[in-house]
Amino acid sequence: MALLSVLEFPDPRLRTCAAEVTVFDARLGQLIDDMFETMYSAPGIGLAATQVDQHLRLIVMDVSKEQNVPRVFINPEILARDGVQVVEEGCLSVPKIFEDIERAVHVAVRARHRDGGSFELRLEGLESVCLQHEMDHLQGKLFVDYLSELKRGRIRKKLDKDRKERAANGSARRTAGAKAR
Repeated sequence: MALLSVLEFPDPRLRTCAAEVTVFDARLGQLIDDMFETMYSAPGIGLAATQVDQHLRLIVMDVSKEQNVPRVFINPEILARDGVQVVEEGCLSVPKIFEDIERAVHVAVRARHRDGGSFELRLEGLESVCLQHEMDHLQGKLFVDYLSELKRGRIRKKLDKDRKERAANGSARRTAGAKAR
């Protein structure tokens, strides 16, 4: 397995609509395994293939505290939604930012397993929120799109500043390492 790079807002590749998965093979299985490893390592509870620059209708998630209930949703479609809840959401593509977002309490979803078999499931609570969040990614949408332009601008500036600081710190460490040799 391998850790994959997670795209960060405002990367334009996050706006790509994902294509339907048509081939269920070992390559797809490897991508699923790599996505789980990346998600658990982050740590996160959900990851859409779009976030790792693979524009396929594929989601992995595990909302369990023990990280022992992995779920795979390939070509997911929401069949029904009901109820309304406001939940604080975060995103691996928008690191360290959390905002209240309105989502359905329950969703009924149809999807495929990694082997291509079809299933239907009714989700509620955090699983429902996570699936809706990740499905937005498959359509090129991020949770920050639910926020005002002013808030999105502030978030973009904060993330740019954080990236610059990380780059500067990484450069300083490489320089210090080179001097130590």
